[in-house]
Amino acid sequence: MFQNFDVTARPEAAPPRVARLRAWMAGQSLDAFLVPRADAWQGEYVAPCDERLAWISGFTGSAGFAVILTDRAAIFTDGRYKVQVAAQTDPDTFETVDWPATTLADWLPDALPSGGRVGFDPMLHTVREIARLRDLDGIELVSFPNGVDAIREDRPAPPAAPMRAYPDELAGRTAAEKRARIGAAIEAAGAAQFVTNQPDAIAWLLNVRGGDIARTPVAQAFAVIHADGSVDLVCDPVKTGPVADHLGPDVRVTSPDGLIPLLENLTGPTGFDPAACPVAMHTALREPVEMTDPVALPKARKTEAEIAATREAHLRDGAAMVRFLRWLDTARTPETTEIDVVRTLEGFRRDTGALHDISFDTIAGSGPHGAIVHYRVNQETNRVLDTDSVLLVDSGGQYEDGTTDVTRTIPLGAPPREIAHAFTRVLQGMIAVSRARFPKGVAGAHLDALARAPLWAEHRDYDHGTGHGVGVYLGVHEGPARISRASQIPLEPGMILSNEPGYYRAGEYGIRIENLVVVTEAERPEGGDDRDMRAFETLTFVPIDRRLILVDLLSPDERAWLDAYHAEVARRIGPRLDPEDRAWLERVCAPLRGFPVPDTEDRVRAKRGET
Repeated sequence: MFQNFDVTARPEAAPPRVARLRAWMAGQSLDAFLVPRADAWQGEYVAPCDERLAWISGFTGSAGFAVILTDRAAIFTDGRYKVQVAAQTDPDTFETVDWPATTLADWLPDALPSGGRVGFDPMLHTVREIARLRDLDGIELVSFPNGVDAIREDRPAPPAAPMRAYPDELAGRTAAEKRARIGAAIEAAGAAQFVTNQPDAIAWLLNVRGGDIARTPVAQAFAVIHADGSVDLVCDPVKTGPVADHLGPDVRVTSPDGLIPLLENLTGPTGFDPAACPVAMHTALREPVEMTDPVALPKARKTEAEIAATREAHLRDGAAMVRFLRWLDTARTPETTEIDVVRTLEGFRRDTGALHDISFDTIAGSGPHGAIVHYRVNQETNRVLDTDSVLLVDSGGQYEDGTTDVTRTIPLGAPPREIAHAFTRVLQGMIAVSRARFPKGVAGAHLDALARAPLWAEHRDYDHGTGHGVGVYLGVHEGPARISRASQIPLEPGMILSNEPGYYRAGEYGIRIENLVVVTEAERPEGGDDRDMRAFETLTFVPIDRRLILVDLLSPDERAWLDAYHAEVARRIGPRLDPEDRAWLERVCAPLRGFPVPDTEDRVRAKRGET
């Protein structure tokens, strides 16, 4: 399997490791040291050799950082990980700080009231991160080789997986066309070149894929993209051997130890993105110029070929999901566990013969585990599926023609009516985004409220964005566009996003419903204004469990959307299934008309004559 169930970090390991780091700090005359989750590439996933935060603290979430002082330590992470960080860390060693509500710049002066020397690894922190700390009174920021690496005796070697060429027919443009386009954008911005540490940007630009980290098919590398369209690619030459002919003479390969000398010798204005560029790379530049990453938006605006390919990937994945949901509905036993769910679902995806990896560790949270937004089951947390509750399954696949991400919440037994009510409100939010039509220039921040409005009306909310960008056989979480209160990036045709409102009761249950959508040009109806409008095309075709829907809460338009969606699921996915799976799919995709009220716990008790 791609996913394993090992316990990857333990809270009890933290105290002696923190003590060793403090001893190292004393030798360097440091009062604090920063330990980020990020590596030099600032991606969501890191290689085992770069899992510094998990190693020092036990916390395995994908966002956050720790600050180790001589007499206290803190982990900063956001609301998605509130339950997880409490379960994975030693409270006597680490305090938890709600971030970004409280920033490091807010916290550090109080933690070091007399000032002090704060060490950081300049390859692991971006220019923007460190700039926010430069003006703190009494705080001296000091660049250091990494302290965690210095005390970690079992650190694995860096990955060196070979690259492979990505087909032009799936990409929609050749690498040469992309390099010329990005080079022209760099020149138009007044720069001679642009430096990047983003592996997915490099993979997209050069039409290559890699295998250095799990879940995202990229090679860890750095690049200097020149205005003439040529590229200096910095990585272990072992990685580029298989694609030397594909890269061609306009892509020059330099080994990692040549990165800083390469940057120091660049002439003319050099563009960099302060939100991603490591401090060490920025420091090496002679004439740095802050600019927007020229690759980010072209990568996010998918070509027609990429969209066509990803449609096929979602249909393939949808058939695997239907087979899984039928198994869950008809073949699970009282002994079925969360690990059984993960294994079975990955098995159905593997049966397609096209799966290269899962796009993230499958979340299969039963009962209270569903309230942990990024729950990852392991041998110690694994449990038999709850009865009279719900199971939240969030999963996806990496196929050569597309990346998928889908969440469904499934009833187990007869859940309380409260859960069905919350599920229906979440569904209404998901439908509202799916049906949205909006003017050119509208950003994700403008649409986020559509998904939350049914919950807000009942004094409820959720602590994550409504949607993230998604790549095509690249990162399942891709910038720069999102459906989030924090996103001001206009949504443009070709952008693929998730649509995933949710609701969570800590210690009880979690609900999330997620489809992927692609931004399209909206058709202009008769009588409409003469203006450009956008809409969403749904890419995910997987039935939504009607047993949790309180039909009377839905408006006629919402019912019509759901019936039409299920009709499309049956039409598109049915021909890909065997007769038994197809018959099951047709039953669960039948229209809502006449569909019974969910058999929730209160109705079951009423049938029994109980009060």
